[in-house]
Amino acid sequence: MGACPYCRSATLPGDTICYSCGRVLPKGDRSSYRLEQQFMQKGKKESTYKMAKKPSKRGVVQTHTGRQRNIMKRRKNRFRSLAMLGLVAFVMLSPQAQEAVFGEFGGVDEFLQSQLAPYHVYPNEASFTLSKNSDVTMSGTGTGAVTENILIPPAFRSSLSGATQLAYTDGTEPAPAVTIQETLKLTIVVAGAEINVPVDGLPDRNHDDRITTAAGHEVWWPAVGSDENECPVAKCVKVRVNMNGGDQVRYSFVIQVKSTSYSWWDDGRVPDWVVGKELGINMENSGTFADLATRGNGVRASDFGGGKWYDRGSNGGWAINGEDALVLSTADAIAMTLPEGKTENAYGFARATFDYLHSAVTYDRLAPVTARSGPECLAAQTGDCDEQTNAFFSILRTRGVPGWYAFGILGDPFFSNEGWEAHAWGYIQLPMSKAWCEEHNIVLQTCFVDAQVDVVNNKWLLSTPTAYLDWVEEADASGQAVYEYYHPVKSITYGGGGSIDRIRSFETIGEAELSGGSFKVKKYAEALG
Repeated sequence: MGACPYCRSATLPGDTICYSCGRVLPKGDRSSYRLEQQFMQKGKKESTYKMAKKPSKRGVVQTHTGRQRNIMKRRKNRFRSLAMLGLVAFVMLSPQAQEAVFGEFGGVDEFLQSQLAPYHVYPNEASFTLSKNSDVTMSGTGTGAVTENILIPPAFRSSLSGATQLAYTDGTEPAPAVTIQETLKLTIVVAGAEINVPVDGLPDRNHDDRITTAAGHEVWWPAVGSDENECPVAKCVKVRVNMNGGDQVRYSFVIQVKSTSYSWWDDGRVPDWVVGKELGINMENSGTFADLATRGNGVRASDFGGGKWYDRGSNGGWAINGEDALVLSTADAIAMTLPEGKTENAYGFARATFDYLHSAVTYDRLAPVTARSGPECLAAQTGDCDEQTNAFFSILRTRGVPGWYAFGILGDPFFSNEGWEAHAWGYIQLPMSKAWCEEHNIVLQTCFVDAQVDVVNNKWLLSTPTAYLDWVEEADASGQAVYEYYHPVKSITYGGGGSIDRIRSFETIGEAELSGGSFKVKKYAEALG
């Protein structure tokens, strides 16, 4: 069993196309990735198929003779065969076993979906070393310099406050928050010169106390502030590369990370041994939209529940817009799909929105440079990671459900260096019901989850080691912090008619160390009835 290099769904030996996303698999990548064998073995299988020269329907490829062939037709036959097999297996179960299936899956339809749905495979725990590289080249004559802010990620925990979120009314001592990403070692490498940086960036090293390499490049890690020599968003390392015409310099942020999977979702699809599930949320124990004001003192609802967010002005308008007519009508249509009496259920509405986007919006690998807003993504019915997150948050905010951004890098350190790419996804807040909180002796103000959601990668209330977190959005009505995150290069200066080009890349150093087994996350809509 392998995995598609584009969407990471399972592939079988000999597959020439991914039957989940419909993309033709390039040579050497078919059935390449074997997670169960430490994710590191690659198969090399030749094929006579090539991409068609002109855009065509999903699954159409060009053979070596020049003819076009739709090899997706095999998918229908495969699906019918598997569906029949699953149905027969269900019928053969004892009445007691059938009752258990209905209890876990909500019916035979969902049971069949659970057996046939595409899936991603994730490790439970992983340690790996990621190198974020910048290659800069100066042409012409004279001198120049590049200055970049590189964020130092804090230790991210299951509770974003960094402390234990829950408080018990009976005085029970709660378990500590789980560390889901921790930096073990941090190094800056500039033109071959290695500089060790404290993993938390403390104590501060300001510009006056900067480290200058033998080649004249500068490194320091100052406090957060508004001065040009300080960090504008969060704790960072500042690198200044000083160049002459014709110079080529690479500087790298090399970070050794330990990461673990965590689930804020209490559902049968999640293995019992994935941490967090035991205090997770679901349709039955969720509170309502009105409960958001009484959870966490209503801070998230106030900061990230408003109708609009991040006004980009003439460069795209509001990125998130819960007051747009299309967004409002879409939200109303989604609410109508919820069971009677559950239209105010915060979990149900958020999950139904998640499933709606999977069915109605495709992934766009050629998305415009200026990201589509939430309404634009819904209108186009396509979008990349941040565009679909804009759409997700826009719909949630019609009901006041808080949603805010997480930024970082998505990849598979276990598969190949080509898997890494810049990525944006989100956090949402969902309240537990008052009855559930009282039954579990949990103080109402602390009875909620702040959980990750990655729409395009089918990660519902789930954090995995395959997503490296750089920064989680903080409340900022101006949107300046988000702008600063997207613009880490603070200055490029040059003289003598020269110019400087910069190319970013990511790579895994060495092999990932995996532990704790692996688990599958299947992609199919949740039965909320």
